[in-house]
Amino acid sequence: MPASKKDYYEALGVGRNASEDEIKQAFRRLAVKHHPDRNPDNKKASEEKFKEISEAYEVLSDAKKKSAYDQYGHEGVGFGHPGGFQWQDFTHAQDLNDIFGGGGLEDLFASMGLGDIMGGARGGGRRGSGAGANLEYSLTLELAEAAVGKEVPVTFHRKEECTACKGQGTKSGSGRTTCSDCKGQGQVRISQGIFVMASTCPRCHGEGSIIKDPCASCRGQGRVSAERKVTVKVPAGIDSGMRLKLAGEGEAGVRGAPRGDLFVLIRVKEHPFFHRDGQSIICEIPISMTQASLGCELSVPTLSGPVTMKIPAGTQPGQVLRLRGRGMPSVHGGGKGDQLLQIRVEIPSKLSSAQKQLLEQFSKEGDNTSFPGIHKFWDQAKRWMGH
Repeated sequence: MPASKKDYYEALGVGRNASEDEIKQAFRRLAVKHHPDRNPDNKKASEEKFKEISEAYEVLSDAKKKSAYDQYGHEGVGFGHPGGFQWQDFTHAQDLNDIFGGGGLEDLFASMGLGDIMGGARGGGRRGSGAGANLEYSLTLELAEAAVGKEVPVTFHRKEECTACKGQGTKSGSGRTTCSDCKGQGQVRISQGIFVMASTCPRCHGEGSIIKDPCASCRGQGRVSAERKVTVKVPAGIDSGMRLKLAGEGEAGVRGAPRGDLFVLIRVKEHPFFHRDGQSIICEIPISMTQASLGCELSVPTLSGPVTMKIPAGTQPGQVLRLRGRGMPSVHGGGKGDQLLQIRVEIPSKLSSAQKQLLEQFSKEGDNTSFPGIHKFWDQAKRWMGH
């Protein structure tokens, strides 16, 4: 992503704690303000601004995308194109339709690359409504799998074109009649001021025509449910909340309309002793007080296998030691993060007589050089209490 890409919250003029309604209201207000038809002297800049706020709205109005953005910034919501966000990534076309209507704005949407989203340039309501639906599949991974990536076969059900009627929804030899309510347009329109508000025809449901004799196999739907198996390529470094897009693997469109997409939502399981923080892997290591005092070598676990780690003498509780390059890779490519070993020093709760005697002897021989922090604190405390 370009370094100059604008913050999504700033683009919509809302705070990071803005509610869903506040985000939607801000988008509606800015969409009307920056509508290119309202800025004929600066149409190109208005189109760019319109696209910018639409991209921000696409992310902030979706809870999962918003969470990924809040955690990772623009890198967390890459849209999978060399130039970033494209209009085919915009999934809130109905919100634009609610704001502006479909009629008089079709040419504008087509000129901005919104033809397919809004249903085509003219009379496209039928084609747009016939596009196949997007599907979502939840995929759960182990943390070690997310660290290296893998190919995962998944099975799901989607609507496929009916082979009996070739997706037409009619019996062989029979046809369709033009809808008398919308005159084949698939939409009914009402003028409201300068805008033409369009809505789906309630009689033909946007098809523009009525089936006289429906196909027995699909009952006039033109599509039937079928099982589909695909292989999902999971990149190394993926994290919970991220989505993978498999273009064209959604449901079949109506009568040859484009297929939808399949979105694979990733969930990474919690690990019993590894904790992920971005590209860092944090692991709490318990050691004894003698190991902390004298130093030692330990075989510590990492995502890629055990590694021998030197614990220096005098290691303190809570001290963090670093294993470079043993963390998570970036999902966008590049080097790995580090593994952080957080030291926990355990104090024995029960001692044998011999152990007590040894510790008592150690205590008697202790001096300011053994516990400088303890002696410094109590010296200062005594002076303060004595004033």
